[in-house]
This record gives sequence, structure tokens and C-alpha cells, in this order.
Amino acid sequence: MDWYPLWNSLRIAGISTFLIFFIGIFAAYYVAKAPRLVKGILDVILTLPLVLPPTVVGYLLLRVLGPKRIVGAWFLSMFGMRLTMTWWSAIFATTVVIFPLMYRTARGAFESFDETLAYSAQSIGLSDTYIFWRVRMPYCRQGILAGTVLAFARALGEYGATSMIAGYTPGRTATISTTVYQLWRTNDDGLAFRWVMINMAISFVVLLAVNMLEKNTAKKNTVKKNAVRKSTIRKNTVKENTVRPDPEEKDPPAGRKM
Repeated sequence: MDWYPLWNSLRIAGISTFLIFFIGIFAAYYVAKAPRLVKGILDVILTLPLVLPPTVVGYLLLRVLGPKRIVGAWFLSMFGMRLTMTWWSAIFATTVVIFPLMYRTARGAFESFDETLAYSAQSIGLSDTYIFWRVRMPYCRQGILAGTVLAFARALGEYGATSMIAGYTPGRTATISTTVYQLWRTNDDGLAFRWVMINMAISFVVLLAVNMLEKNTAKKNTVKKNAVRKSTIRKNTVKENTVRPDPEEKDPPAGRKM
């Protein structure tokens, strides 16, 4: 059994997810802060690959990255590098296809962020960069983590755009999805079923790990909240005992008149 499709699929999905993690967060952060009209237009453009058929996405990429198109021809003449029918061509396809998943979930997380936390951090002189990575990102980590996992799982099973821009060449561009299709075409159902089970097992392990991580994070947050609540109650109790007068204390005697 040739394991190249597994290695190639994991490689493509990992690189694509790494790219859209930063690109998606960057786009979601600035779109969430944009005016309503600009936000609506950008949201439609950035979410479009989510509703387009993958084959349409692959066709549009071929129109741009093909060896006789503007970008593809320039790369071929300048660097002697083809942007289609290679294993890294699938990175372009999966990045475009999975980007809306990361963008939408990250934007929703940023829009639910309590801006008073950022204002409070600014009031004590913290930089915007520090606030973004140490205040905003930890607050929004659940949505961002969900978007990352969904994007990786989607990239692992992407077929339509990948098959159009990278094709299927055993040992060079084959992925799990394209291998399953080719095995089905050649009536090799046994091996095709094996690859299907491998893909399902990987997705199951990834989702299970994320669920366990979310539970651990929720427990830690609960412990922190309880600790803060107890500390606040303790401080308030100390203040009340300090301010409250002693009922047994008598009034001082009045001074004598001269």
C-alpha cells in the first residue's frame, strides 16, 4: 500500500491551515472593525468560496495560475516554476476553499469580544499589539480554535478544486480524496474503503483532541472565575469589617466647659 497520498494530504492540509490561520485572523479582525457598508461588501467577497462549487473555484484558479495566464506565465518565465499540476498547486486550492471557514468563525469571535477589556488595557498604557495577543486572542480562542480545526478537516478532504489544479499523478500529486476517486473508477473498492477509513480516523482523532482541549480550557476558566469570586468576596468582607463601627465602643466623654 502506497502511503504517499496520506503524507501529501497531511502536508497540504497543514500548510494551508497554517496560512489561513494568520490570514483569516487578520482579515476577520479588520473586517469586524470596518464600517457596516464596507463590512458587508468585504464579507460577501471573502465568503464567496464557501458557497461556490469547488470545481468553479478550481476553474477560476486555473484562469489565474495556468501556464498561459498572467500569474502562471510570469512565474514560469521568471523562475521556471509551474503553478499547476504539482503537489504545491493543491495548497492554492485548499487555501482558497478553507479560508471562509476560518474567517467566519474568527470574525464572530472578534465581534463577541467585550471591548471594555481593551479600553481598560489601553488605560494602563498597554500597546495594541500586546492587547491583541494577550487579551483579545485568549478571549476569542474558542472560536479561533474551532475555525482552525474545521479548516484543517475540510482541507484534508478537499477534492474538487484540488483535482482541477493539481490533477492526479501517483507519487507526485495524489491525495487521499483523489486516490479514493481513482480507485473507485478502477473498481478497487477494497483499497478505496481503506483510504476512506483512514481519512475518517484522522478527522475523528482531531475532533476528539479539540473537544478534550475545550473541556480542559473550560475547567481552567471555571477555576479562575471561582478564585476571582472568592478573592472579591474576601476583600469586600475585610472592607466591611474595617468600616463598620464596634457596637461595644462607647462615645468619648464630653470635654469640660471652662
